Amino acid sequence: MKGVTMGQNSMILEHLRKHKGITQLEATKLYGITRLPARINNLRDAGYNIITVMTEGVSRFGKKTRYATYVLRGDSKDEEGNR
Repeated sequence: MKGVTMGQNSMILEHLRKHKGITQLEATKLYGITRLPARINNLRDAGYNIITVMTEGVSRFGKKTRYATYVLRGDSKDEEGNR
């Protein structure tokens, strides 16, 4: 993890601890993070237990869509031993 990335990882981890989940839209709007899956992989590689939950919703065009919500399982690294 380098430079700006470490700051982004810290912001995401803080958000996950406070809110338990984050989507790409939230990451972009709140923190200007456009590569959320890469930051989630950094956190997983660091030992955090983050799962991906596919959520169904409706797009701005009224069409059904699915998107990823990343959820922190527990508040410590690898608490449950799963990703």
